[in-house]
Amino acid sequence: MDAGSYSASSNKKQSRCPLQEQLLQRRNSRENLDRFIPNRSAMDFDYAHYMLTEAGKKGKENPAVSSPSREAYRKQLAETFNMNRSRILAFKNKPPTPVEAIPNEYASSVQQSKSAKPRRHIPQTCEKTLDAPDIMDDYYLNLLDWGSSNVLSIALGSTVYLWDASDGATSELVTVDEENGPVTSIKWAPDGRHIAVGLNTSEVQLWDTTANRLLRTLKGGHRSRVGALDWNNHILTTGGMDGQIINNDVRIRSPIVDTYQGHDQEVCGLKWSASGQQLASGGNDNCLHIWDRSMASSNSTTQWLHRLEDHTAAVKALAWCPFQGNLLASGGGGSDRCIKFWNTHTGACLNSVDTGSQVCSLIWNKNERELLSSHGFTQNQLTLWKYPSMVKVAELTGHTSRVLFMAQSPDGCTVASAAGDETLRFWNVFGTPEVAKPAPKANPAEPFAHQRQTMIR
Repeated sequence: MDAGSYSASSNKKQSRCPLQEQLLQRRNSRENLDRFIPNRSAMDFDYAHYMLTEAGKKGKENPAVSSPSREAYRKQLAETFNMNRSRILAFKNKPPTPVEAIPNEYASSVQQSKSAKPRRHIPQTCEKTLDAPDIMDDYYLNLLDWGSSNVLSIALGSTVYLWDASDGATSELVTVDEENGPVTSIKWAPDGRHIAVGLNTSEVQLWDTTANRLLRTLKGGHRSRVGALDWNNHILTTGGMDGQIINNDVRIRSPIVDTYQGHDQEVCGLKWSASGQQLASGGNDNCLHIWDRSMASSNSTTQWLHRLEDHTAAVKALAWCPFQGNLLASGGGGSDRCIKFWNTHTGACLNSVDTGSQVCSLIWNKNERELLSSHGFTQNQLTLWKYPSMVKVAELTGHTSRVLFMAQSPDGCTVASAAGDETLRFWNVFGTPEVAKPAPKANPAEPFAHQRQTMIR
């Protein structure tokens, strides 16, 4: 469905809404819900039969034949059968007054508040488009992130740029040497000040963006490029082409504290749960692993909690549900095309939806039960799904190449998408929350409280 056709259909739906609401109000009206049953003992069926058969003949088109004797007989008959009354069907008792569970004033106010809530408008075009030259068209990398301080970072070739969403200012953080580049992954720390930069040479750099200073370089953990990163407080988790996953405590000189080995090929997706107890990892071996932090061991390789092999292509897109802690969404590559939902406590697959194209990224709506996915060929679109029905709410088009990366603003309203067409687009897809939550304040003391002033190599 293209943007134009969807816009037309949404307009049709909106045009039908007032009529539907009126129908609903009529059905909910208490005046039409009561059905009164007549008291048959108070009825005179003989008189009713007479009025229907005899009295009905005295219409204007069929005047009845009358005579003095017949008129006298009719009056006597009327007095005998009490025919001078005007009612034929009679109710003996008045209908009981309906008992309302809640006062009318409260019910009407609730109904007005529900009807007053407007249907969220989802713009079909992006709000802003920025050039992103030299962005790597590589499905297995992670080159876009939006920090808690409302600064977006993007890796273009060997350079990391910062874009301040509050004023639109752009700055260059670092350009790595040719022998170390290109940049293969970036990830903001929870404080919104520090950022991790993964390189093609297996190294990971830690930068202070406020001072524009390199703090340290992590070496020796991986044997090839680092394409996936994620933070869990002061723990930086890295995933490499060598299939290894390493937990690094950035506060100490020897940072490696845990090693997870379960993937046979490149690790391209890493996501810690909100609780920080479970880690999801996806790889080019079509496997999805769930790791439990309580099972981690510094002396030996940690065993996974669940090994899930339902996908038939690389698993890069991972997203933990914000309103259900043990619910994980995962997306498969070009030969799989499915979004799957998992109970990470049991390892059960709850649902699977064939999207029809490569799933590159997934983001949950923080304010509604919705999931946003980005895709590759053929439409290169962003699709908004209603959860759990997985009905399509909207399809956003504009990119001309696969939408490899997505990042969500701190307030949860805006989504940035970067594609192989070398554009960075901003979409107001999640709307404005009813009560805006302030962005968490940066805490300069964590996770680099004990970091030395000089760079550690």
